[in-house]
Amino acid sequence: MLRCRSPLLLALRMLSSSSHTSNPNPIFRLPCTSRPICALPLRTRLSNSCSSTRRMTLSKCFTGAAADPIPVSSSGQTHCRQNPEEPDSNSLVVVSFYRFADFPDHADLRKPLKQLCEDLRVSGGIILAPEGINGSICGTRESVERILGFIQTDGRLKGLRQIESPVSPEQEAIHHGHSTSSPLAAGEDAPFRWDHVRVKLKKEIVTLGMPEVSPIEKVGKYVSPKDWNALISDPDTVVIDVRNNYETRIGMFKGAVDPCTTAFRDFPSWVEDQFQLDGSDLEHAKVGKKGLDESMNKDAEIPKQKMPKRVAMYCTGGIRCEKASSFLLNKGFEEVYHLKGGILKYLEEVPKTESLWEGECFVFDKRVSVEHGLVQGNFKLCYGCKQPVSDADMEATEWEYGVSCPHCFSSKSEEEKERARARQRQFETWGIIGGLDKGRRPASKLDSIKRNQAKLSSSV
Repeated sequence: MLRCRSPLLLALRMLSSSSHTSNPNPIFRLPCTSRPICALPLRTRLSNSCSSTRRMTLSKCFTGAAADPIPVSSSGQTHCRQNPEEPDSNSLVVVSFYRFADFPDHADLRKPLKQLCEDLRVSGGIILAPEGINGSICGTRESVERILGFIQTDGRLKGLRQIESPVSPEQEAIHHGHSTSSPLAAGEDAPFRWDHVRVKLKKEIVTLGMPEVSPIEKVGKYVSPKDWNALISDPDTVVIDVRNNYETRIGMFKGAVDPCTTAFRDFPSWVEDQFQLDGSDLEHAKVGKKGLDESMNKDAEIPKQKMPKRVAMYCTGGIRCEKASSFLLNKGFEEVYHLKGGILKYLEEVPKTESLWEGECFVFDKRVSVEHGLVQGNFKLCYGCKQPVSDADMEATEWEYGVSCPHCFSSKSEEEKERARARQRQFETWGIIGGLDKGRRPASKLDSIKRNQAKLSSSV
């Protein structure tokens, strides 16, 4: 089912399907109840916040004999792929990158970086903070490489951790099919809006809310994708998904623990509530909380668990794991590992036949999700809550395109829904939210006024 897609994309997909008779990446449906249930209980408070069918627990992730010694690297960097048959410089690429660094004068980079992105027609989003840089951009290969090269002229930002994702022929056709003279910009189905980049200044490049946690000073051990399966198959390894619940809902590694967080800044509280960080065997966690039913209050005290021997963490591209691993080391965890390059690098390098990944991986652009080989997945985006939705979600009565979905319908007021409907009407009328000039640079103010007048005249 192809709902909420533009006519152009539908036509392109029909052409594409006629030239490819088989799909090497069929739709994978992951029932929530198929994930392994482990022995170490999550806090009742956290489990209650998740779906009853998805109550994940800490445990031995697999049964059987222990794996062979695990080869890991103490450090490393992820770079864009170097293919001898690399496409020409005009083809589109999406590159996600980050670098933790001591960068107190980060604000000085904002203006020249944004100007260069605009000059080279590179779109996407970049965050600058005192602790470094984090971004995801889309453009021609030559333009993207120039942006990354410019960033790394600052010695503190050299060695960006980069992950490159391909752009499908359909997306590329849409992206190139709209010029700056079109108010539709890149279209709602393109990876990023054409000719539009955000360069923001923030306190952190990934928000944990704990300034004392610094991956520059201390970080866990990197594990390459080819060694990851051996690590998480070891029964002495506790595997933790560091992402949020709307991400874990559509895909996870087998046996991984889902903390059910709604934001990354909730992760430290989950760790402190879950484990005996001071080593006491008698410490208990109070879970009596307003709103819990009487049966839960009978078990008002649940013992915390001892620190696991070994922790392996993963996230989308690796950046959240850098901070999470630094936090765990500060709390006394001894063996802390994290997946180098994140899920994206794993899906790129590990064949599907050998993979322990189940489902799809949520990404923070309009592709919404990707599968093995980093091809675009099957999920769409609810523009009401920015969460992934499946075809089944879009059949529900709570689904209203651009307004709500089953995951946000009950939490939104009628006033919020009406504002979303107004925004959607803007998009349907003008092709982009906010009016004709949104998302593009008019040649001049006079030209902009003339175009607006012409558009209004034609509509009358």
